[in-house]
This record gives sequence, structure tokens and C-alpha cells, in this order.
Amino acid sequence: MQSGRYVEELTELIRDVRAQLIGPVRQELLNGIKSDKQFMLLKGHLEAFADLDLEREDYELAAEYFNQTGKKGVQGSNTDFLICAISTRRDMPILTTDRGFYHYQSVLPIKLHEPGR
Repeated sequence: MQSGRYVEELTELIRDVRAQLIGPVRQELLNGIKSDKQFMLLKGHLEAFADLDLEREDYELAAEYFNQTGKKGVQGSNTDFLICAISTRRDMPILTTDRGFYHYQSVLPIKLHEPGR
């Protein structure tokens, strides 16, 4: 997987105002940054994005997905399943380099956005 292709695709999605951000992903992006300067820089860049409003149904579907995948031996994080639920409910494909989402796709009705498609 070429990360450069994903960076280019994300840049294009942002330029076209087609990228969305949710609070839990904002937190994941900011988690673990050791340098205060880098943290503030990334935080500043992310301020350009409003968080997509989440609804009770998003969390309920995320829990269903957690349970469904667990029964099939596929494990993931709460945030991953929340992303999957939001993607499904809003018919929004997921752009990710996280291979876990390919495993989720074998069980869940999610769509993944591939660069160049």
C-alpha cells in the first residue's frame, strides 16, 4: 500500500469538501503526540474541520457491529466500529490505511474508498 497515494487522495477529498471528521477520530489523531508544538500544529490544522454530528443510532449500530464481528472472530476498537456505523448510516465510504477495515468489510456492509476510484 502506498501512503503517498492516500495522502494525495485525502488532499483531493479535502479540496473538494468531501472529507468528514468525527470527534473520536480527531482525538485519535491527537493522542500520543509527544511534542506540544506538533500537537498544537495538528490541532490547528484540524480546526478547519467541523465534527460530524453523531446520533444515538450511530452508537447503537456501532455496538451491533462490535457484537456481530466478535461472533465471527473479528476484533476491533470501539472507534473503528463507530466509524463503520457512521459510514453505513450515511452511505459514506471510508478512506483508511488501517487493514482492520478490510477484515470488518468481510462481515459488515461498509464501503472502503480506494485512491483513484
